[in-house]
Amino acid sequence: MRKVLLVDDEPFILQGLKAVIDWNSEGFEVVRSCANGREAYEYLKETKVDVILADIKMPEMTGIELLRRIREEGISDAFFIILTGFKDFTYIQTAMRYDCMEYMLKPVEKTELTGVLRKIAKESVRRDEEEESRQHMQQAFLARNLMALLFGKFDSANTDYVKNHLHLSDEIRYIDIEMSEYADSVEELEEGEMRGRQREVFAAARDYLREEKDHCIFDVSHDEKSYDLGLVYCDYFAAKRNLGFNDFLEGLRDHIQKETGHDTNIFVGKSVSKIDAISKSYSTACMLKSLEAFRSRKNIYYYDDEASYDSGSVVILKDLIDALIRAISADDTAKIRAGVDEFYTELNRSEADETRRLNVNYFLFQLIHMASELDAELDQEEILRFIAEHSSEEGILRGSNVHMANFCCDYSRYLLQLKKNVSGGVLLEIEKEIRDNYAENLTLRDLGKKYFVNSSYLGQMFQKKYGVSFKDYLTSYRIRRAEEMLTSTDMRIAEIAEKVGYRDSDYFLKKFIEANGCTPSKYRKNHT
Repeated sequence: MRKVLLVDDEPFILQGLKAVIDWNSEGFEVVRSCANGREAYEYLKETKVDVILADIKMPEMTGIELLRRIREEGISDAFFIILTGFKDFTYIQTAMRYDCMEYMLKPVEKTELTGVLRKIAKESVRRDEEEESRQHMQQAFLARNLMALLFGKFDSANTDYVKNHLHLSDEIRYIDIEMSEYADSVEELEEGEMRGRQREVFAAARDYLREEKDHCIFDVSHDEKSYDLGLVYCDYFAAKRNLGFNDFLEGLRDHIQKETGHDTNIFVGKSVSKIDAISKSYSTACMLKSLEAFRSRKNIYYYDDEASYDSGSVVILKDLIDALIRAISADDTAKIRAGVDEFYTELNRSEADETRRLNVNYFLFQLIHMASELDAELDQEEILRFIAEHSSEEGILRGSNVHMANFCCDYSRYLLQLKKNVSGGVLLEIEKEIRDNYAENLTLRDLGKKYFVNSSYLGQMFQKKYGVSFKDYLTSYRIRRAEEMLTSTDMRIAEIAEKVGYRDSDYFLKKFIEANGCTPSKYRKNHT
């Protein structure tokens, strides 16, 4: 219901305005009546309304003066309707200058007022749609700048935009929010259903954050199987609610569960002192998420807790692990296998599962840090994915030293290949894949797996070199092959479509018309 404020110094006029139409049936509600402009002005400073009907001549403050002040002071952008018993052009000019929607003569006729209200209703819908669109665009642009900072690929323009649009603090963390309830059954659910649940969680998180809702980002991860949210957390979030940090996060989880019925896991990255360094916090949250299987099950994981080791209660085989890391870095197979044997010999002396778990934790953390130190261009998410997919809990924590040695050797070779691919040589292989297999279902994700490069990063490399996206490049190549077949063979169009990789003839037709401005049949006729 749109809220209406009535302003007139004559009580019987106010009563008449309330009774002249059925406000509720038109979608409006009269929330207040004021006897003069001054009273209305004070009310509007505290309360938002959608429509104001005000007489011109009133004691203390006229309707025109009320309109001028609320516009100049930015107090209200409500639709304003002037009511008067005199048709004075000077008043009309002044009223229109301050965005007055209508000028109505007393006594107000039912049909005339109803018509104005319906006009307001339509204009209000248009305004709401424009504002929603503006907010969506601003939110999307802010998220894009934030993700540039998270991924460590940003410049001063990204940093300045984020600083100008978010209230930041001296202590900042990246927090990953994942739906856990359906983690094992994502493959069985429709993409649209999972995306819908993700949006529900996003809306609930923004509702909990209130004024800080724009710190929450939708769908940060590159992983197509992950339906996550990101939160750039500042230390004042909890303080302003008189909560501790842990209580704030527990409250967030509880609110999401209550509002959506979906359970979540939260991964808290390490604290950084400025937004420029948020990528470091992001990478640590990713580590927690990727290595979740090696930890005791929790609702909230804190990097500070998981990465710290109490040598007084648990023996960490630091020297052995560090020596093994150096062997992996040097790609020395003999030293890797010898180091793994020694590590397992010492590890098996302990019967405590927690000792074994924390040592494996420490080892995997060192693998990730080693990769990030080797080359700043290496994609940490890709490295994390490799570790998560190849270092199962059964294989490393409960498995044999043979499995561990094979994993370490594979990881060493993987890093060498990854460094080679980052230099750009992989793009030549991708180009050859398109030439040789353009009719197959080629995807960046599959090619990224094949060549050990994160699919999103591979897409950025491809766009930079060729000036178009991988998908557009592949489409263009397929259409060129189709053009050749149209002019050099008598094959049916549906057959050509399938030959170049389109199982759906209608979709092929659409892409062909987009590329050539005519149908395949007309193209064949014009070129043969």
